[in-house]
Amino acid sequence: MPEILIQNIDIALTMDDQRRRLSAVDLRLRDGIIAEIGSDLSTTGERISGRGCVVTPGLVNTHHHLYQNLTRAVPGAQDALLFGWLKRLYPIWSAFTPDDIHVSAQLGLAELAFSGCSLTSDHLYLYPNGSRLEDTIEAAGDIGMRFQPTRGAMSIGESAGGLPPDSLVEDERAILDDMIRVVDRFHDAAEGSMCRVALAPCSPFSVSRELMRDSALLARDKGVMLHTHLAENDEDIAYSLAQFGCRPGQYAEDLGWTGPDVWHAHCVKLDAEEIDLFARTRTGVAHCPCSNCRLGSGIAPLRAMRDARVPVGLGVDGSASNDMASLISEARQAMLLQRVAQGADAMSAYEALEIATRGGAEVLGRPDVGQLAVGKRADIAIWDVTGVASSGSWDPAALLLAGPAQVKHLFVEGRQIIRDGTLATMDLPGLLERHQKATTRLMQLA
Repeated sequence: MPEILIQNIDIALTMDDQRRRLSAVDLRLRDGIIAEIGSDLSTTGERISGRGCVVTPGLVNTHHHLYQNLTRAVPGAQDALLFGWLKRLYPIWSAFTPDDIHVSAQLGLAELAFSGCSLTSDHLYLYPNGSRLEDTIEAAGDIGMRFQPTRGAMSIGESAGGLPPDSLVEDERAILDDMIRVVDRFHDAAEGSMCRVALAPCSPFSVSRELMRDSALLARDKGVMLHTHLAENDEDIAYSLAQFGCRPGQYAEDLGWTGPDVWHAHCVKLDAEEIDLFARTRTGVAHCPCSNCRLGSGIAPLRAMRDARVPVGLGVDGSASNDMASLISEARQAMLLQRVAQGADAMSAYEALEIATRGGAEVLGRPDVGQLAVGKRADIAIWDVTGVASSGSWDPAALLLAGPAQVKHLFVEGRQIIRDGTLATMDLPGLLERHQKATTRLMQLA
C-alpha cells in the first residue's frame, strides 16, 4: 500500500489518551496504520492537503439495519410507534431478495461514508428468499468499509405470540447452525480486521429465552460479541414485565447478556439500577438519538450513562426509522437532546464527537481504531471548514455546532473511500440507479 502524507492540517482532534488537539500538523499513513504524527514531514508517496481542514478519527456506527435503505419514508409507517411501524414494514421486507439486501447495504454504506463513518456494525435479523449475511459482507467489501456484521435472528412469529409474521422467522436450531457457519467463515479477530462477526438475536419480543441463552453460550465459545435491542420504549418495558416478570436489564443479566463483549441498542428506558449494572459489567450501549426521536421513544439517559462510565457509542439505526444515515448529524442530535433534557452545559460538542469516535470503537471492542495516534489504524475523516457551514465560526473544531455535514476525504485502513467529496470505490450513479429499481419493484409489490 503506498504511503500517504496528510500535511498542513489546521486542527487534528486526536481522541487519544490525552485528548490532544494538534495544530499545523502532518499525518503519515503507511501499510494501513498511522505511522507518524509531526510537523514538516516529507514523503515520496501521495500528498493530501489538510489546509483549511479539521481532521478526526473516522466515525464509528454501532447500530444499523442496512437492508432498510429500500424502505424509507413508507406511508403508513411515517408516523407510527415502534410496534405499529414494524407491523407495517414486515410484509414489505418479506419480499426482499438477496440482491435487494446487497444493493441496499451498498447504498447505506456509501451514505455512512459521506458522513465520516469508517467502521459500522449492521444488525441483519431477517433472511427472506435465500438471503444470507454475506449479502452485506460483500457490500462492505465493495465500498471499502470496516465492518462488524451481526448474525441476527427472529424465531417467534405471530402464531406463537410474537410480533413478526411467521414467514420471517427461522427455526432456532437452523439459526444457531448458521451463526456457527458465518463466524467460522468470516470472523477475523486480528488487529486491523476489516470484518468481525457478532451474534444478535433481534429482540426479547421476537426470540425465545432459550435462543438468547444459547447465543450467549455460543458467542463465548467462539470469542465473538453479542448484540440486541433492549429497553427501546415504554412498549418494550411493558412487554418485558408482562412476559418475563422483570425489567429488561434483569432479563439480560439472567441470560448472560451483560459484559464487555455485549452491546445493546437504544436503552432509552434504562433505570438507575440498570445503568449501574451496565457500568459494573462494562456492557455497551448503542445510542440512536434520531431514531428515538423519529419513533417517539424518548430521550435516552446518555448523560447519566456517561457519568457512570457505561461504554456508549452512537448508532444511526435503520434507514426506515431515521430515515437518514448521517453519523455526524447523529452526534449533533445526541448533544442537543442532552441539552434539551438537562441544560446547555449537559454535553459539549467535543464530548459528543468523542462518543462518535473513540466511544463507538470501545463499544465494538476495537481499541485499534477511533483515535489519531501512532500505531492505530489509518481510519481518518477530513472535514473542510472553509465553506458556508463553518463560515463565521470562532472555533472550527466545534464541528457539531458549525461544520460540514459531509467529509472532504475519508480513509479506511489507509485506503481513500471518499475523495474530494465523491465516492472513490464505486460508480455512485450506477449504484443509485440499481437502488431505485429495487425500491420501485418493492413499491409495486406492496
